[in-house]
Amino acid sequence: MEGKKEVCWYIIHTSSQREAVVRDNILKMVENNGLQDQIFDVKVLEEEEVVETPSGKRKVVMKKKFPTYAFIKMIYSDHVYYKVTSIRGVTGFVGAGGRPEPLTQDEIRRMGLEKIKVEDLGISEGEQVRIIAGAFEGYYGEVSKIDTDAGVAEVVLQMFGKPTPIKLEFNQIERA
Repeated sequence: MEGKKEVCWYIIHTSSQREAVVRDNILKMVENNGLQDQIFDVKVLEEEEVVETPSGKRKVVMKKKFPTYAFIKMIYSDHVYYKVTSIRGVTGFVGAGGRPEPLTQDEIRRMGLEKIKVEDLGISEGEQVRIIAGAFEGYYGEVSKIDTDAGVAEVVLQMFGKPTPIKLEFNQIERA
């Protein structure tokens, strides 16, 4: 794996409630060690709205998308691996035997780690799309508007027999 020089996204496992601290410490370590040409980005996926119905009452709460995980875009090397895993709060990388396993392009898109352009999706107004993330995951709808600057599409779903427009980020949809 040492010979690979391609930039990939990897998943880091962190101690509970330490995701943001790990991200900040990695960014400081990159700055202090001049690793900007090997580590390019570190992200913690923020919270999302989730509908819960405890005791029969429906309520919307905020929950972390991936608790105890951070995401790092880097060129893998034994040196970088050692530097990252020696940071307090990092328990290891996700992959076989604790060795980093790069994410696929589909996983990167579904997790929203990178902004997606409408050209990458290959969709246009009037086309059918499938929702692959969020509260309406699994639904199909028709694209009514595309806002390339904001990276969102308005998709019309049929709910209760009525057309219902919702705004979705490009990483939440795919061509049907």
